Amino acid sequence: MLNTPAMSDPAAAGPPPWIAAQAQLLLAQRGHAWLLHGPSGLGQYGLAMALARAWLCENATPAGACGVCGSCHAIDVRTHADLCVLMPETTLLELGWPLGEKAQNEIDDKKRKASKEIRVDAMREAVEFSQRTSARGRGKVVLVFPAEQMNTITANALLKTLEEPPGDVKFVLASESAHQLLPTIRSRCLGHAMHWPDAASSQRWMQSLGFDVVQAQLLLQSMGGRPEDAKAFAASGRDPAAWPNLPKALSRGDVGFFKDWTIPQTLDALHKLCHDLMAQNCGATPRFFAPNDLGAGASIAALSDWSRDLSRTMRTMDHPFNAGLMLESLVGQAKSVLNSGTP
Repeated sequence: MLNTPAMSDPAAAGPPPWIAAQAQLLLAQRGHAWLLHGPSGLGQYGLAMALARAWLCENATPAGACGVCGSCHAIDVRTHADLCVLMPETTLLELGWPLGEKAQNEIDDKKRKASKEIRVDAMREAVEFSQRTSARGRGKVVLVFPAEQMNTITANALLKTLEEPPGDVKFVLASESAHQLLPTIRSRCLGHAMHWPDAASSQRWMQSLGFDVVQAQLLLQSMGGRPEDAKAFAASGRDPAAWPNLPKALSRGDVGFFKDWTIPQTLDALHKLCHDLMAQNCGATPRFFAPNDLGAGASIAALSDWSRDLSRTMRTMDHPFNAGLMLESLVGQAKSVLNSGTP
């Protein structure tokens, strides 16, 4: 089992060097609304927080926030009066941000579960927040993450304020699926595509978190080189050291291999395995697994059908199905595909 250091809010301990460099780049530009976009694991939330900190900091420099002033401390303890954080309630709880009093009472009283979408009520409160006077005199910031979790009604509630913000208010929207946002939202923001860190920088950052060289390499490979995803994998309770054994476990139909995995985590791994097997079939280099770990028993026709089935399953993975039966079905299907080319 991999010994992993304690994980925390990725924005709290200071951003990785590639995030700090992007923050400095964006802080040198003008604009009241930014859309930070790219695939998961590249640090959209961390960059959004770095911008918010710098915009509100009492002693900000071109490099960013000072980290020690009253404003920076207020953000650290989640009490800054001029920062409005809009997230699904599940994400707020995960990252340690407080819920609104009404929402917290409804969840505590078991009237409903924490929302996985950004609720329109929260957006309306954010619009009202943007119209109030700044409490600390440094303007106000509205941070939306993940922005694709706004439904159409919620997004429409933001449109007018995003286009014509009252007073000194800045917006930063961070997204891992910007194509899901309304075109009218995207057109009102300055876009920034997240930079991919190079392999050496990611490796050094993972080692700075307490992972040794081999652990860092394994985690980064399993997540396709995305450092924040690699960090999250290590914090998830799963054993990253078992990652190379996943293809063989599936070819045996070993359901027990996934006993510590959620259905979304399992589906993500199956997608990655399917991708690498298809790449290998086409003569390309696998991305998530070493070539020797993949085997060669899957036919390209079976892999194509499997890829489509996995995409369909992804759309219903959060529905209240029986997780055990769903896992057995997924593993059984994978076993069939992985052995489809065996004579």
